Amino acid sequence: MTETSGEIDPGSSTRAGDLKLRVLSALLLAPLALGAVWLGNWAFALLLAAAAILMSVETVRLLFAGGGIGAAMPLAATAILAIVLATTGLPDAALAVGAAGLAFSLAARSWRAERLLPALIAYPYVVLPLIALIWLRQDEGYGLVAVLWLLTMVWAIDICAYFAGRLIGGPKLAPRISPKKTWAGLIGGMAGAVALSLGFSIWLDEGSAVILAIVALGLTVLEQAGDFAESAMKRRAGTKDSGTLIPGHGGILDRVDGLIAVVLGAALLSLVHNAGNPAAGVLIWP
Repeated sequence: MTETSGEIDPGSSTRAGDLKLRVLSALLLAPLALGAVWLGNWAFALLLAAAAILMSVETVRLLFAGGGIGAAMPLAATAILAIVLATTGLPDAALAVGAAGLAFSLAARSWRAERLLPALIAYPYVVLPLIALIWLRQDEGYGLVAVLWLLTMVWAIDICAYFAGRLIGGPKLAPRISPKKTWAGLIGGMAGAVALSLGFSIWLDEGSAVILAIVALGLTVLEQAGDFAESAMKRRAGTKDSGTLIPGHGGILDRVDGLIAVVLGAALLSLVHNAGNPAAGVLIWP
């Protein structure tokens, strides 16, 4: 997820300190995220609302020239209202609010003769994954396990890609976008995603382990695509990190860039799956 996933870091003198900060931050934040997912409902919504504010500020900072906290407030307000509606069981209304917020932003920027592309990227980038997370979590049969699976799988991808990239190195994935990511990191991330998915299948004692492994491979590619998308935004903005919120990790977007793409991919896959089998659980095949 972060820009260091699957990367080679030549600064060996700073590796230990960087890794220590990462571990300490993860130990503090992971229980908070897992607890909110486990509780669901408004506890989960509260966590997502806090994330929405931070994501909005960082996204505006990267995409809107000179955008500060004030410029991020319309996006944050749209995202929070969408979270409230989705949590109350109105995902369609949440999507409508997101569309309305985007339309308002486009109209305002058009009136001021400003570029429209930043708004066209920012609103879907922030609002859609938040709605998708709530919608997935609300599945009565497999909502909890599906979101836990997605969250921990992204962590597994990140961790395995990080260490595979540093230990193995080798050819780089896309040096023009993210110069340090390697093919070894991608393969390591895939291995981590497959291993964790197989573990979930064994834990649940149902579903096809093979299909879950195949889905995990596809979601790993999406995770890396989400990482690259945020890297491209940071490169365009001329900054290394999206923010300085989390020691050793940068901003919140540096932590959830891959999760954004994975959640959207999982939601789309679930929609397609349920269209053919409405009684099926989220992303769990019988």
